[in-house]
Amino acid sequence: MLTNDQLAKWDRENFFHPSTNLGQFARGEGPQRIVTGGSGVHITDRDGTQLLDGFAGLYCVNVGYGRTEISEAIAKQAHELAYYHAYAGHGSEASITLSKMVMDRAPKNMARVYFGLGGSDANETNIKLIWYYNNILGRPEKKKIISRWRGYHGSGLMTGSLTGLELFHKKFDLPLAQVIHTEAPYYFRRPDLTMSEAQFTAHCVAELEALIEREGPDTIAAFIGEPVLGTGGIVPPPEGYWPAIQEVLDKHDILLVVDEVVTGFGRLGSMFGSDHYGVKPDLITSAKGLTSAYAPLSASIVGQRMWDVLCRGTDEYGVLGHGWTYSAHPIGAAAGIANLELIDKLGLVENAAKTGAYLVSTMREALGDHPNVGEVRGEGMLCAVELVAERDGRRFFDASEGKGAKVVAAMLERGVIARAMPQGDILGFAPPLCLTTEEADKIVSVTRDAVTAILG
Repeated sequence: MLTNDQLAKWDRENFFHPSTNLGQFARGEGPQRIVTGGSGVHITDRDGTQLLDGFAGLYCVNVGYGRTEISEAIAKQAHELAYYHAYAGHGSEASITLSKMVMDRAPKNMARVYFGLGGSDANETNIKLIWYYNNILGRPEKKKIISRWRGYHGSGLMTGSLTGLELFHKKFDLPLAQVIHTEAPYYFRRPDLTMSEAQFTAHCVAELEALIEREGPDTIAAFIGEPVLGTGGIVPPPEGYWPAIQEVLDKHDILLVVDEVVTGFGRLGSMFGSDHYGVKPDLITSAKGLTSAYAPLSASIVGQRMWDVLCRGTDEYGVLGHGWTYSAHPIGAAAGIANLELIDKLGLVENAAKTGAYLVSTMREALGDHPNVGEVRGEGMLCAVELVAERDGRRFFDASEGKGAKVVAAMLERGVIARAMPQGDILGFAPPLCLTTEEADKIVSVTRDAVTAILG
């Protein structure tokens, strides 16, 4: 293997990597990869190793790597206007144009879009707007946010609290008191194996109703959820889940925040997961697919009933005191325009539906009968394989065995990147939306070979 020892040394001595075992990395242990290029669904590292990226970075490089249309749009914008702020009515041609493009694609009840930099800051924005909204309406006690266990909504203080995964709470003094959690819509891990999907949905609804009753509906401002659970296991909702949840929220006048950081702009084979599941959000969180990660940008899309109250608030109290220096950054906006144009031009929403369904069905055919595969599931260009110690009794491996991580490592040796999801032995797949059936076949065959190598 070729190495650049100086660069590797600088990396371990200077770079604080996110989501990394810091001690091991600093001591020169554990994985280290320096990525130098990418094309289509593949990345290349500095040693010349080419890997099929079955997770699109972090569910985000939706149009694929090496799209010169986006890089050229970024360069053009940087030459013309690298930056100006968006405060006090200022805008750029790129930010205004992208606003129009986003709203043309958003569900019809949405009114305006606010741009930030990433999913975490978008959800921070959303919570502030929700609290502002209820203060303007004279309901200062209506501030609690209901999230779901195993949901993922960011890594900040509030957004890390909304996230329902132990890894993001442990030793951080999270979650904060304003956040409460309810049942994850995770049918495979239902408490009673005799439940049908409809019965499990009724169970989730009953748990939510009970939580609202305990806390008091007058204290609860909003419910936040991903259309499909992402980092918590890539879990599509059970039958009838979203309409039933929306009915409960409407009854108690609780706002709905649909976190579409993963699902927005095509990943489910629909432009938005909200449309895919027929829900009517008050706020939509978006980020990754907005620019395919070619530049940082997020979007908080605000529904009409919230927008009307926000306008009333500024009429009564003056300027809305919220903003980021880099809100609606022109370079990010230029990347977003080129990205959305490519999604349309290449038919990537349609491909996500068609090739995604092929990936899931082919994976199910290859591994569905394996004694250590509990479930193969997915929706659109999302797929997961959940490993178990014993399928019939749904007995899970002990976490210390790290079976999922070992399978993912075996896949990497065979040229395919998958993700070992937290809180379970779950293999996660979220390839670029430009994936072909031949590339899907490679993901499936490598997954099968790696599962066989590790589990027999």
